[in-house]
Amino acid sequence: MSAEAVHFNMHEAKTNLSKIIERVERGEEIIIDRAGTPVAKVVPLVRRVNRTAIGSLAGQLDLSGDWDSPETNAEIAADFGIGG
Repeated sequence: MSAEAVHFNMHEAKTNLSKIIERVERGEEIIIDRAGTPVAKVVPLVRRVNRTAIGSLAGQLDLSGDWDSPETNAEIAADFGIGG
């Protein structure tokens, strides 16, 4: 990725939105100008977690057999200062 972002004027941005998005998906930052003044920056979103389906964590989590027992729930509640 270059140090300087690429600039598009408003008309170019509207005409080439798909191409701009493709460039952003590859990691580029694009600046949109109106009358020569930068007004917006299009940047890639950083996905924090890539979970595509239910069960995508299968085999990665290990819950003990008593994870939802009344005793465990009471201990958690006490840790947060709630419960009786």
